[in-house]
Amino acid sequence: MDAWLRELFPASVAGVALVAVGGLGRRECAPHADLDLVLLHAGVPGMDELAASLWYPIWDARLGLDHSVRTLPEALSVAHDDVKVALGLLDARHIAGDADLTASLAAAAADQWRRTAIRQLPALRSVTTARWEAHGELAFLLEGDLKEAAGGLRDVGVLRGIARSGVTDALRPAVRAAHLRLLDTRDALHIAVGRRVDRLVAQERFAVAGLLGLDDGDALLRRVASDARTVANALDDAWRAADRVRVIRRRGGDGKPLRRPVARDVVEQDGELVLARTAIGARPDPSLSLRVAAAAATTRLPISRATCEWLAAYCPPLPSPWPASALAALITLLGSGAGLVPAWETCDRYGLVDGWLPEWARMRSLPQHNPVHRFTLDRHLVQAAAEATGFTREVDRPDLLLLAAFLHDVGKGLPGDHSTAGAPVAAAVAARIGLPAADVALIEKLVRLHLLLPEVATRRDLSDPKTIAAVASAVGDATTLDLLHGLARADARATGPAAWSDWKGRLIDTLVRLTHTALDTGVLPALPTPDPALVEGPLPAVHLDGDRVAVAAADRRGLLAAVAGCLALHRLDVRGADVSTVEDRALVEFVTSPRYGTSPDPIALANDLRRAVAGDVSVTQRLRGRGGRSAGSGAPPRVVWHRDAATDAVVLELRAADSPALLYRVASALDEAGASVRAARISTLGGDVVDAFYLVGIGAGEAAVEAAVLAAAAS
Repeated sequence: MDAWLRELFPASVAGVALVAVGGLGRRECAPHADLDLVLLHAGVPGMDELAASLWYPIWDARLGLDHSVRTLPEALSVAHDDVKVALGLLDARHIAGDADLTASLAAAAADQWRRTAIRQLPALRSVTTARWEAHGELAFLLEGDLKEAAGGLRDVGVLRGIARSGVTDALRPAVRAAHLRLLDTRDALHIAVGRRVDRLVAQERFAVAGLLGLDDGDALLRRVASDARTVANALDDAWRAADRVRVIRRRGGDGKPLRRPVARDVVEQDGELVLARTAIGARPDPSLSLRVAAAAATTRLPISRATCEWLAAYCPPLPSPWPASALAALITLLGSGAGLVPAWETCDRYGLVDGWLPEWARMRSLPQHNPVHRFTLDRHLVQAAAEATGFTREVDRPDLLLLAAFLHDVGKGLPGDHSTAGAPVAAAVAARIGLPAADVALIEKLVRLHLLLPEVATRRDLSDPKTIAAVASAVGDATTLDLLHGLARADARATGPAAWSDWKGRLIDTLVRLTHTALDTGVLPALPTPDPALVEGPLPAVHLDGDRVAVAAADRRGLLAAVAGCLALHRLDVRGADVSTVEDRALVEFVTSPRYGTSPDPIALANDLRRAVAGDVSVTQRLRGRGGRSAGSGAPPRVVWHRDAATDAVVLELRAADSPALLYRVASALDEAGASVRAARISTLGGDVVDAFYLVGIGAGEAAVEAAVLAAAAS
């Protein structure tokens, strides 16, 4: 690239230099990266024509170009006012023309940066934080931007700028190695796609992994996550170093650091936690690293780099079972709320967590491919414990709630159902950290049942006494029920916004209330009575009330499908459905939510519903010809039968990719197969659904009904 640009540059022009910045300036050219060039001159006339003679051939070659034409004072002035330009000039490298002019720019830009860095760094930090908010954390994203996300290549440039300011050595060997691997990943991505792209999307992972010599896409994601964490943590250290410099300059006087005890063996010094001198001189307590982490999490202060390195080198391993001081420190750490995540990340970076929990290495940076999840497995577990602190006052054993939240998904990545596989792993951890046998058994039970409440609440008929009896039998007592309730909410919050909704929360609350009644009194709920507004009055009747859609009509086959089709036309997703018959009228009630966030016109919806239930097929005919356009995985749909889950029905559970009008197609198939639907529970998990239909009377037999449902789901 240098040679080609030199050919474009006219040899006869004096007082002008072509300067590379950015990737070309650093000699880090990606296969399809843009060129960042500065045409530097000493007040030479005719620069517009010279610039055009350079830029147009570059554009003709279909290369991206970021360019500027400036004198030396102009370049320094812009750098003084724009921190991003100031960083860019630190990479200035001579390409062609007046080499002395380029050398003057590089020297002056570096000198100006060193003199003004302390003033400029807050602005750089603000710009960096805004970028993180826009692009997220690369370590925890399934499809992260290798350049712009937190921990990406752009942050290495920030680290380079901080290092050039003299504040701290921000580019340690581990950071340099992570930087090179991220550059390799971006290069492989450009080659695989054939154009400039920095977002590592799912469909390119396999090709990129192959070019990098990795086994598969998961291995690639784990390597990217590890490198991004290294960069992000180094940048946290660098910001703190800059803050300390400003504090020291403001302090004046003798310049001695201010020290303040914050916990046993832990002292705050210049905004960081360090070990007390007595802790360093004596043989360390095995629980010391956990106690330091707990102090960091509760005070929201970072642990100094030197302290982390000392703990990793000299803190002895914990015995099995742990001493009481270590268990108490772990509970304090997990119960610290928002302070938990940064403290845990710091300890994990220096290898302390592996000493506490050998199982952590298997879970570190393990991707979770369900789009509902926003974090890797290890971060999800830590986040769940942090979220559980919001429910500790609602349970009898807050310590066990924190531990269960932290351990609930330890079975992921192991063969089989992760709840079943994770229960013995969680029990082994609970025993090793020093819990008594009864608490170990309860932790095992909580991990095994951690999905019970959300799955039953969203997939079963809560008005059926058999549903409540089954949950009460599985849970066994009110203490366990309350712990599972808190765990379900913490898990959902840590998963991401798509994992929770007011509708789901109301269902789980209802299930918990009914189960509490059954456990306390032995009384099971009675089957609900129909809404009087639907039982009386002329037909058809339509009632719209927020997310509730209720319809009463003359009893006939195909009513459920007609209503479901009408709702699909108005872009309403169905969350639950109840069907009942009173004398000669059928009652259908739905819980809905707008598919795209905007509620439909209620008058138009009511009119279409009346026409549809009256038998006007023109309403649902508008759905024909619309493809399913499944949003979920490529796995085929599946049917699971639950023959003992209901009092008066057999439950057909459909697991399939979500798509518009899916319920309409399935309900139509059930109707054509002669199966009557008493109730339905519709649960959406990212791009997939788990729909449960309570069938009363299966005219064509289970095999024929299953075949019809699978065909409808796949269409």
